[in-house]
Amino acid sequence: MPIHVVRLGGPRLEGEGLRIGTVRRPPRGVRKTEFATRDFYDVWLPELAPSEELLKMGQAAGDAAGWGAFVKRYRAEMGQAEKGRILDLLAAMSRQTSFSVGCYCADEERCHRSVLRELLAARGALFA
Repeated sequence: MPIHVVRLGGPRLEGEGLRIGTVRRPPRGVRKTEFATRDFYDVWLPELAPSEELLKMGQAAGDAAGWGAFVKRYRAEMGQAEKGRILDLLAAMSRQTSFSVGCYCADEERCHRSVLRELLAARGALFA
């Protein structure tokens, strides 16, 4: 009953469950009715995506210092009470059912989903 951390648009894993898109924007050029069938996401949860300004900062981070600054600011955004409640909910759900969270980035190490994984783990989430 774990959380899978995935790249949106990639093939679904066996037992992955509901796929949650933690991205700022829906996929371009894809009809809303095709988001799930084309393996993007079943449910969109942009509240867990970096803010627009922070997203640009993360994409422009060319070195470890730039990436570290992004991570620090993303953690601060996720420290807001309403976002913390969403993280708590997902962590609790991971102990009851399988689902996935994801983003479009090719490299998880340079993607907010790597930080999201850490934030959920700190709340006791179970991972695949």
